[in-house]
Amino acid sequence: MIRAMLLAGAVLLPAPLAAQDHSGHGSRSEPAPEMDHCAMGHLPPEQCGKQEESEPAPAMDDGMAGMDHGSHGAMNDKSAPEDAVPARALEGPRHAADAIWGREAMEPARRELARGNGGMTTGMVLVERLEARIPTDGGETGYLWDAQAWYGGDLNRFVLKTEGEGEFGGAVEDAEIQALYSRAIGPFFDLQAGVRFDPEPDSRTHLVLGVAGLAPYMFHVDGALFLSDRGDLTARVEAEYDQKITQRLILQPRIEAEFAAQDIPEREIGAGVTKVEPGLRLRYEIAREFAPYIGVEYEAKLGETADIARAGGEDPDGFKVLLGVRAWF
Repeated sequence: MIRAMLLAGAVLLPAPLAAQDHSGHGSRSEPAPEMDHCAMGHLPPEQCGKQEESEPAPAMDDGMAGMDHGSHGAMNDKSAPEDAVPARALEGPRHAADAIWGREAMEPARRELARGNGGMTTGMVLVERLEARIPTDGGETGYLWDAQAWYGGDLNRFVLKTEGEGEFGGAVEDAEIQALYSRAIGPFFDLQAGVRFDPEPDSRTHLVLGVAGLAPYMFHVDGALFLSDRGDLTARVEAEYDQKITQRLILQPRIEAEFAAQDIPEREIGAGVTKVEPGLRLRYEIAREFAPYIGVEYEAKLGETADIARAGGEDPDGFKVLLGVRAWF
């Protein structure tokens, strides 16, 4: 009896398996129907209610291919608007650390930080030109000095300038000393104001107003107006550029021009552009602080000043060979 029941079960068992439809197993064009979890009681009623209220997302048709995807950047821009900073962010002490440690405890640290960011006072002496000047026409050999010193910080400085010239074995022909207050008016330029005293060729005092700094393309520029105690208004502009040939060999083109608003007979100067001095100097830095140089310079008096020089039997222009040294400490 038991053997008969086992034989009957072995015959009937394959029948339900053969009745299943396997035609869709090889195709994926029709996805399997979604299981309704709400109907089966798998989800709580409150979630099922939300799902029923929600509308299905619209299907993407072929027209979406022509969408302007540039709008995606605007849709994804999650930056906060400018007025999103809460008012409480601007409340409290100017320095947040004061709220924790106290102003007295933090003040020494702020002073030290200021010293390292422009508040440090330093000084320097620069001898820009100290040279012998040999005329190519066989005239008398002369000399020239041009130096300055300053002391202060990045914003405020005291500047002392001096320059002059003469002939070896003779008296000093021209000399001046300037004492200036210098104030930074930008990242690259300083405004300078002060006084200038000329001991030679005649004693004279001037008020000075000028600018000095680094122009575009790394040109060093120094320009000033001078108003003398006799009412004479003059000006001077200097520009130079350091062109590195090697790390130690440097070629420096330089030009200086002087102007006068009126005739100054006692100094043999006429109104207008009075003098121009373009030149080249080639220096070798034995050390960064010490560099001998050679060069050539053309000096020309112009306009009425040149006429005054010719009337006095002088040559108003000419070339000079230069031998000098530049140093700083």
